[in-house]
Amino acid sequence: MARSPGRCPVTDLTADVLVVGGGPAATWAAVKAASTGARVVLADKGYCGTSGATASAGTGVWYVPPTPEARERAMASREALGGYLADRGWMARVLEQTYESINEFAAITRYPFPVDAEGNPLRNGLQGPEYMRRMRAWVRRSGVRILDHSPVVELLVDSSGAAAGAVGHRRQEGHDYQVRAGAVVLATGGCAFLSKALGCNVNTGDGALLAAELGAEMSGMEFSNAYGIAPENTSVTKTAFYNYATFYRADGSVLEGAGSQRGRSVIARTLLTEKVYCRLDLADDAAQRAMRLAQPNFFLPFDRLGINPFTDRFAVTLLAEGTVRGTGGIRIVDEYCATTVPGLYAAGDAATREPICGGFTGGGSHNAAWAISSGGWAGLGAAAFARTVGSAHREVVHAGGAALRPTGTGSVDADEVIRAVQAEVLPYDKNYLRHGDRLRTSLDVLHSVWEGLRVSVHATGAQAPRARQAAAMVAHARWMYTSALARSETRGMAKRLDFPDQDPAQHHRITSGGLDEVWARP
Repeated sequence: MARSPGRCPVTDLTADVLVVGGGPAATWAAVKAASTGARVVLADKGYCGTSGATASAGTGVWYVPPTPEARERAMASREALGGYLADRGWMARVLEQTYESINEFAAITRYPFPVDAEGNPLRNGLQGPEYMRRMRAWVRRSGVRILDHSPVVELLVDSSGAAAGAVGHRRQEGHDYQVRAGAVVLATGGCAFLSKALGCNVNTGDGALLAAELGAEMSGMEFSNAYGIAPENTSVTKTAFYNYATFYRADGSVLEGAGSQRGRSVIARTLLTEKVYCRLDLADDAAQRAMRLAQPNFFLPFDRLGINPFTDRFAVTLLAEGTVRGTGGIRIVDEYCATTVPGLYAAGDAATREPICGGFTGGGSHNAAWAISSGGWAGLGAAAFARTVGSAHREVVHAGGAALRPTGTGSVDADEVIRAVQAEVLPYDKNYLRHGDRLRTSLDVLHSVWEGLRVSVHATGAQAPRARQAAAMVAHARWMYTSALARSETRGMAKRLDFPDQDPAQHHRITSGGLDEVWARP
């Protein structure tokens, strides 16, 4: 087993499986890998159990009783929204695995699920802080070595091209570290471009960059223009409750067609020229009580501002959530969530969710189920791969490029890069209300930003994580827009104003990849 947690500096570790990330997918990967007897190290950018989108909020779970009728309804519920790109086989697997895993979680951690009037447990929702607190405890009891505040900055690769560990920086101890591993699971979340959406500022697409540097492919990156509704000047993007809302223009008139799910584009267009206001005036007393019980943190901003959201109008905005609520991510190629790179696995928001969502998803529900299921499968797959590699010493090299090993000289810094990419991906008229002309213009800018980064940025030590975040954000944006241009239709959340209809000839997924030269193809 790897050494137990302690206060001594950690500079060089070995493991069978390295898990990168600290949210639900990462913790499920860690406990499942450890259950096989594998030595597991988990490295988190933040503090495992408290950082990320799940830990900061409540979440629904795609937990469906194992009856044919219930499972059929669950699979059919979002197929049309997702453009019929989901896979029934994967849906069935995730539904079954989530059901088993949530029941296992309840038995092992004694999570206090509520019960109905007959005393039956209600297991289709989790309070994020308590869920992740118990997952961290389970990870520790499983013998996993947790490295908190230890962002990974690059992967290690062996002579055959297989993933062989990672190098990172321990923020609190102030030094770099290395983990040599038989296999690696990337469970780093999606990319929200530092938009300040709740819990998402650790989600900068790091895992996708790490994977691409080893040659992995992406899939579904056009399904990346997710925006969450939030009260103006706040970060809480829990959009389900806005199904109870009426939206208003600044003059008090009703904003026709606006809504939480299908009417968000109306809100985006209006916000380009004026403020939009909202009131949750469609919720009756019973719904209001249920909402406060289900998502207490949704109401914290209102309580602090002295607003009653059920009776008072309040201004709203849209915050980009990118591939945190979009479905694109690292392409997986087998039932254990392997990538196209040997020894490299992807799970949760870092992996594409197209197998179960197609081109559309929202917060929680399918996302939570995918994190649980894909995390567990990736952990088991990585542990099995590590056993085939064995304990023999492997020669490894560092795989990182952009922001670590510049190709020239210059004066661009990471913060300049971040501002430049945000200017192309946060505005509604560029990313949400997509049009081919604007996509091409933004993509030209992003290619130029990447070239400047690639030539000029050289970060080491404590500066490396921030610089690598910047590189990951630019790479993510370029895959997004290249894929969006390759889908000349509207399907799922990949809407094109210049191609507003769904094209039956484009009923396919789009893969993408590359760094210095980006590509996308069916």
